[in-house]
Order: sequence, then C-alpha cells, then structure tokens
Amino acid sequence: MAADSPWRHSLKIRLLGGTILVAICSITATAWLSVQGTTGSIQQERGQELATDTHIYDTLLGYGATHPNWDAVEPVIAGLREQTGLRIDVTSGDRVPIARSEAGTPLPAKASAVIDPLAVDVTLQPGAGADRIDARAVGPFLLPVDERTALRSSLEVVADCLRTAGHRTEVADTPSGRPVITSTAPAEVNCARNSPIVLSGQRFQDQVVPSAPTEQKALEQLDGLVNACLSRKGRSTTKLGLTYAGKIVPMGVIGDQQETADCVATARREQLLPYVAPVSLLFISSPSGQPSDVGLSSAGTARIVGAAVLVLVLTAVVSILLAGRVIRPLRTLTVAAQRMRAGDSAARATVKARWEVAELAEAFNQMSEHLARTERQRKELVSDVSHELRTPLGNIRGWLVAAQDGVADLDPALVSSLLEETLLLQHLVDDLQELALADAGELRLFPEPVDIGDLLDQVAAAHGAELVVEKTGDLDLYADPVRLRQAVGNLVVNAVRHTPAGGRITLRGREHGDHVLIEVSDTGSGIDPGHLPQVFDRFWRAERSRNRQTGGSGLGLAIVRHLVEAHGGTVSVASALGVGTTFTLKLAKNPS
Repeated sequence: MAADSPWRHSLKIRLLGGTILVAICSITATAWLSVQGTTGSIQQERGQELATDTHIYDTLLGYGATHPNWDAVEPVIAGLREQTGLRIDVTSGDRVPIARSEAGTPLPAKASAVIDPLAVDVTLQPGAGADRIDARAVGPFLLPVDERTALRSSLEVVADCLRTAGHRTEVADTPSGRPVITSTAPAEVNCARNSPIVLSGQRFQDQVVPSAPTEQKALEQLDGLVNACLSRKGRSTTKLGLTYAGKIVPMGVIGDQQETADCVATARREQLLPYVAPVSLLFISSPSGQPSDVGLSSAGTARIVGAAVLVLVLTAVVSILLAGRVIRPLRTLTVAAQRMRAGDSAARATVKARWEVAELAEAFNQMSEHLARTERQRKELVSDVSHELRTPLGNIRGWLVAAQDGVADLDPALVSSLLEETLLLQHLVDDLQELALADAGELRLFPEPVDIGDLLDQVAAAHGAELVVEKTGDLDLYADPVRLRQAVGNLVVNAVRHTPAGGRITLRGREHGDHVLIEVSDTGSGIDPGHLPQVFDRFWRAERSRNRQTGGSGLGLAIVRHLVEAHGGTVSVASALGVGTTFTLKLAKNPS
C-alpha cells in the first residue's frame, strides 16, 4: 500500500479546508440574505396569499357550521373567486366534486385544508376552543327572534345603567343570537337590579345564567348525551349550564374533570352533527395551477459570485498565515517528543505562543518531568530493594557455606540466627506485596463497626511496652479493624524504635466533629523539619546509614499512608528534634 501523503493529515490543510468551509457557509448566508432583500415584496405577496387562504377557509368553515349541507355553497365560492382571483374547489372526503372552478381540470395532489366545523384546523384558526368546535356551529341553541328580543331588552337596561355610570359598554350578539355585554365597569359596580345577571369584572362572561326556552331544551338533550358518555366510563353524571357568553359548562363536576370535558365535547359533536355540513376538502390554487417562479437577475447572480470568489481568496490567504503561526510551536513540541522517545528525559518544549498550544506545551513539560521523576523513583526502588535483600541473603549464604565447609556447626543457635534472617526477608516481601496491592488498587478492606478505644488498648497490649492510652469522646467508626490495627501498630513500632529508655509513648483517640483522630506520640529523637515531607516515602530513613536492625525496612510508614488513604482518611506528622514526634490519623466516622 502506498504511503499516505504528508499533506493529507497536515494541520495547515485542515485549517485551510475548515476556514474555506466556514467562508462558504458565510457566503451562502450572505447570498440568502441578499435574495431575501431583493425578494421582500414577493415574500410580502406570499404572506398576503396566506392571509387570503385563511379568509377563504374561514368563510367556508362558517358556511359549513351554519348549514346542514353544501347545496347552496356555489354562490359563496363564486364570490370568493371574484374577490381573490384564485381557483377554489370543494370536494367530499373522497374527492367527489361539490363545487368546481374549472370542470375537467385535475385537482392538486394535496388539499389545502379540511373543512370540518366540528374539528377546526388550529393552524388556520388559532383562536379555536379546546374542543376544536367552530363557535358558529350552534345547532339547536339558535334562538328564535322573540327570545333574542326579550334577552336584548333585559340587557339594554343594564347597559344603559353602566353607560350612565361612565363606563364604555356595548351589547353584541353571539352566534346563537344571545346578546352579551362588554363593559369596562369594575367588579363593585352593580347595575343588575332585579336581573339574574350579576356583574363581576372579568368573570362576568363565565357566570351561569338562566337559559331561554330554546336553550333549555337543547341543554336537556345535551345532558342526556353527556351523562350517557359518563355512565359508560363509570363516572358520576352531571348537569350542564349556559354561561352569560353562551359557553356550555358542566356544573358541580365530581371526579376527573378532563373526562367530563371529553364527554361534553363528544356529546356536542353528536348533537351538532345534523346541523353542520359534512366534512369536505378545500383546494386553493392559481388559475393556471402552477405557482409563479422567482429568481435572481443575471447581474445580481454575477455580483454574488464575484463576492464569493473574493471572500474565498481572502480566506485562503488568512488561513495560510494563521497555519504558519500554529505549525511552528507544534514542530517544537514534535521535536521534544521525539527526543523523549529517544531516551532524553530532560527534553522540554519551549513555546512562546500565548494561546492553547502554550497550554499543550506546559502539559507536555509537566508530563516529561513526571516521567523523569517516575523513572528516578523506579531506579531508586530497585536499588533500595537490592540493598535490603543483599544483607540477609549474604548472612544466610555465608553461614550455610561455612556449615558446608565444616567451619561452623549447624547448632540450634545458628539455625535460630538463620531463621531470624529468613523472617526478616519474609517481612520485607510482605511489605512490598502490601504496597504493590495498594498501587494496583487491589488492597481489599472488610469494614465493620470499630471502637477505636478498644483497638488502641489491643495495640498497646500486643506490643508489651509501657504505652499510655488516652481516650475522649465517641470513638466509634466504620473501618477494617485488621488493617487499621496494622497501621497503628506500624506507628507504634516506629515510635518504640526511636524512643530511648525512660521515654514516653502515648496513644490517643479523640472525637473531632464527624471524624476520629488517632495520635501516636513519642518523646524520642524527633525528625529534622527538612525531612518531614519524605517520611512516608518508600525505603526512606532519617539516617541513611541505619541497617534493618536499627532503622527498619523503610516501608512501614509508606504502608501506613496507603492503609489510611484506602479508608478515605489522611495521615500527617509533626516533629521537633530532641522533643519527639506525633503521627495523626484522621478518619471519618461514616465514610461514603
């Protein structure tokens, strides 16, 4: 397979391509804006067309809401054709012609709207009610002239009172013929007199009023339909009322109001069905059947193309200049990375840029320093382990060779000495295994309720030295008692090793808010302040010349730190030369 071209994955090419893409998008947006600017009048015309379509739909919807069929719709459609100059066709749901503009001309593939007074298209009639029934579809609620006259006479008295009080008031008719008052009067104005109508601010329109005989008869029929629906759903029956504004509402609803509202809407459709025209399809199109095309002139197109080419050229120039500034620091980083791969742990990247690549260079330098430090610690670990193993292995080998050559006898004393060296090796291996498990995150804990006071007593008894135990507060927490005893034991061993005869070692347990503090204090030789940051490092000893008999393996405090951190706690040390040292473990009572 042929090698990839170095330009294929070049950052310069990618930046150039990305910038050009952005420029193309910008040019496209600019061209679109230009087209919008030059065709504003056309868009305005299209908006007018939409308004015209809405007017046609509303007119025919009103006809269907007030007529039981489409038999006399032709004059209405003819008038709309004359007003709009558009081709208007109405068909049944299965496209059987009801009123055609041009006989023999095929209908458009898709209807402009569905005319259904009982299911209004809310996109064309956004003010429709929640039940989507056209307000003009009143059916049996249509009042005869005598009832309208009686209601209007009653309301005119109220309206005159409100006008006399200085409030703008009008009386208008609803689609059913019921007159209503619209007034600016506040709630406390009462002009109802002996009329059952009570003014109450905005709620005036929603108050239930006594219905006229025609309305009462229609309400009784609707009550039956609604209650039949509610009974089928296992709901309590209700009674309907008519508001002052002519709205039908259930009174005293018990239970699910939505189910009641659904039944009212279903019953109204069933009641109104004989009074409205059947569902039909509305087709609106231009007389030719084809929409007019809109395009740019040749001069306008040439101007847009010229501007696009100019922007592309400028973008390419800027991209090349920008890519050069990006690539230079990246090359510096690449050279430093190659030096590091070749084994140069001192490789660093010096970048003068002040943007994101500078952060990348800083991260690279920190990584390089971390790797160098890790490599140094690895070498020191190998050296320390070798040193720790060499002495006991040398002792064991020397005595075994002497016994083999007959220079020494394998008497009980020699066997005991060799066993002690073996135990030292085993202890070192165990410590290393503990640290390896901690590093790998596999140090297993078995937490359970622990009384730190009892734990400190057990540690003091196990070491047999003259240890003082002090306990204050609630010392119960949730931890692994074996691992915690091991951590405190390591600190006690360290304190005993560095405390001279006659010194004092104290184990303290005390409550500290939501934590428990465990302190191991001694009056020993103390630690130099400059060495305190290193006390928890592996194989560290205050005196490098110490051997295992005087200075330990150098792993005990490192193990303490890992055990405490595994419990979610912290360990700290405070010391003064010639005064003593205090190690403090801080553990949460209820670790998360």
